[in-house]
Amino acid sequence: MTGMLPAIILFAITYVLMLTFSKYRPYIALSGAVIFILTGMLPLGKIFGAIDFNVLLMIAGTMGLVALFIESKMPELLADLIMEKVPNVKWAAVSLALFAGVISAFVDNVATVLMIAPVALEISKKLKTNPVPFIIAIAVSSNLQGAATLVGDTTAIMLGSALDMSFLDFFWYQGKPGMFFAVELGAVLSALILLFLFRKEKAPIPKATTRTKVTDYVPTVLLVGTIVLLICASFIPNKPAETNGYICCALMVIGLIYNFFRKKTFSAIISPLKEIDFETIGLLLGLFLMIAAIDEQGVIKSLANLLAAAGGDSPFLMYTIIVWASVVISAFIDNIPYVATMIPVIAALAPAMGMDDPTVLYFGLLSGATLGGNCTPIGASANITGIGILRREGYTVKNGDFFKIGIPFTLAAIVPAYIYLWLFYGM
Repeated sequence: MTGMLPAIILFAITYVLMLTFSKYRPYIALSGAVIFILTGMLPLGKIFGAIDFNVLLMIAGTMGLVALFIESKMPELLADLIMEKVPNVKWAAVSLALFAGVISAFVDNVATVLMIAPVALEISKKLKTNPVPFIIAIAVSSNLQGAATLVGDTTAIMLGSALDMSFLDFFWYQGKPGMFFAVELGAVLSALILLFLFRKEKAPIPKATTRTKVTDYVPTVLLVGTIVLLICASFIPNKPAETNGYICCALMVIGLIYNFFRKKTFSAIISPLKEIDFETIGLLLGLFLMIAAIDEQGVIKSLANLLAAAGGDSPFLMYTIIVWASVVISAFIDNIPYVATMIPVIAALAPAMGMDDPTVLYFGLLSGATLGGNCTPIGASANITGIGILRREGYTVKNGDFFKIGIPFTLAAIVPAYIYLWLFYGM
């Protein structure tokens, strides 16, 4: 059984089931992937190529390292420091989201969520408040800033490669303010949205009489080293696709070895490894395989061609369609294969429309595809990771919990970017 229609039906059913039965998402995703394979819609020879091992290795390595980070009590100290500086719960939540956004402009979104979430959890424990909106805000803010720089997200790297852009081109391109400023405009408005969404969280933050004492600074050094190495690796040409994953896992291994010699017990190795969320890894694995299957059946390419046909001869209409269709499509499928498919489509489409410079279409694609994942809890790897962290802490994230933050945040971020990009690169 192969073909676009069966692939679309199976994909849609699986997604509806994942949204409906949130506690069983990993099992539903993996079951859907197995059906795609058994029906031949995903050939056996393309299974391994469909899996983004870089993301899975990054998650596993960073989670192990974060377990050591939490054990050292550094998140508790950071929570104390943040609580000293902000007046109430509202500002604590928004500050954490903005902090995550800054880091995510230079580090992968998933790694950012894994690093910041423990701090948010500690603040929530100290304030005895629900951490769910905190973590959701951190995840969506991380996704937003992924398009701000060349190294912020895989889609940005792909577009930068296609246009031969340097790191600085994201700040200043063709003699104009670049993509970075479009994202930051959205960040300002989305921060105001977060302030509105958390407006009722006015409970004052009690000032602690003493700060938490960190028991070991080595995990913090390793975590900061991870950030530095991930940034440095982004400038290495023709590096292996799994480079970031290798970095995260290597530093985790160093941390585990150090922990073993420090405690002289094998539990020093086993305990952090137990903190790796294999359910989240399983969910991502299933999604990677399903998306590869619909791509194999021509669904994504057909969507791209449909968008191209709908634009006609109007550059503004084409730009509008690309931005908003990318938002909708990326809310349900991973943006990497979609962007990879659309880049050559735009390259062929622009000359046919008489466009001498298709930059506005490329930038519209990047902004729409990057932000679209914030619309649903399974639209981006960072969202899945954040929800996985909450699940391990005993919290269930309902679809409504995510939608009431993710959707207004997405609209607030994409509208100013949409206007900005057309004014600078479309007119």
